[in-house]
This record gives sequence, structure tokens and C-alpha cells, in this order.
Amino acid sequence: MSQPQIDQHTNPPPAFANTAFDVVAIAASAGGLKALSQLLSHLPSDFPAAVLVLQHLNRSHHSLMADILRRRISLSIKQVEEGDKLSPAQIYIAQPNYHILVNSDGTLSLTQSPLVHFVRPSADLLFESLANSYQNRAIAVVLTGTGKDGTQGVEAIAKMGGMVISQNQETSEHFGMPSSAIDTGIVDLILPLPDIAETLIQLVKEGRG
Repeated sequence: MSQPQIDQHTNPPPAFANTAFDVVAIAASAGGLKALSQLLSHLPSDFPAAVLVLQHLNRSHHSLMADILRRRISLSIKQVEEGDKLSPAQIYIAQPNYHILVNSDGTLSLTQSPLVHFVRPSADLLFESLANSYQNRAIAVVLTGTGKDGTQGVEAIAKMGGMVISQNQETSEHFGMPSSAIDTGIVDLILPLPDIAETLIQLVKEGRG
């Protein structure tokens, strides 16, 4: 079966104001809800980039993840819907059982195309589409989780000039996904979970330095 079509090397959407990076995409699996809660709770309400959050969840159940995160996070949170337009200071949560694609016009698409590496949503598809759409203005973050989802995607982010951050082993409940990303040799920063939010704030506002 074919995978969904990803825009190839298009001109990126207009940049947000006062940002070096426009979109941060965060992927997690096992142990991810706790890690995401900690990371996202330290982003300010005026965080000037859009944030995409992909957590592997049971595909047959309605997700309460957005409701859980809202109790702890100052940023606005919504579950992704077809056609959503990426905006700064907004967190977009992946729906269970739908892949997310970032389009070249800065909108989001949902698809139930086949599982990728046994999962849907797939971090690989999200990161690859983000890399093609936002190029060097994208950051990918790989948090705790089992398996290798996201590994091909971070390579696409790096190839297009974006940044890749991985959670370190000491703070990961499960190190499969971060370890697989790190093994590519292209991860820019390997950080303990408590340091990732502060680093994202600095990168989005000031760039690589």
C-alpha cells in the first residue's frame, strides 16, 4: 500500500514574527505523557512557535490527552483537525489512529493510510512532512518511547537544515526511540528532560547561536 503524499521541497510558509524556528514537533511513546507534561508545562503562554505533539496511543480509544495536559500547561491546546492552520503559541495534539501531515501552506492534514512501523500516527511521517514544508525553520524532539519511530524523520529534518533534539537515557523511561534517533549521528542536542523546554525557548527566539 502507498503512503500519503508528502510535499517535496516546496517554498516554506511565511515565517512567524520574531522566531528563528516556526514549528517544534515532539514525538513520544511509552512513558510519554509524563514527559510531555513536564516539558510543555515549562513553555510560556507566549511561546512564539507552533508545537505539534505526537504520542502513540491506543488506536481504538478516544484520547483524553489534550484534557489532561490542559490542567498543567499555559499554552492553548487543541486536538488536530483536518485543515488546521499552524499558529504561534498553540499546541496541536495528534488524534489516535490518524497520521498527521504538515502541508506547504502551513496547514495540517489527517490520514488513515497504512501503519508505518506498526504505528499510526507516525513520527516519521510527521517529521518528514514538516521538514519538507518548514525546512530549516523546524525542530524535531524525540522523547521517551519504545521502537524506532521518528528515526527516518529526524534524518529528513537534519537534511533540510532543521534541528533535532533527543531526550537522554538517564531521564527516559524507555530509551528505544531516543536511542534510535541518536544512533543516526545527526542529533544536534542530547538533553535531560528538565533542560529541553529552556533550550527550545532559547532556540526559537535566538536560533542556533
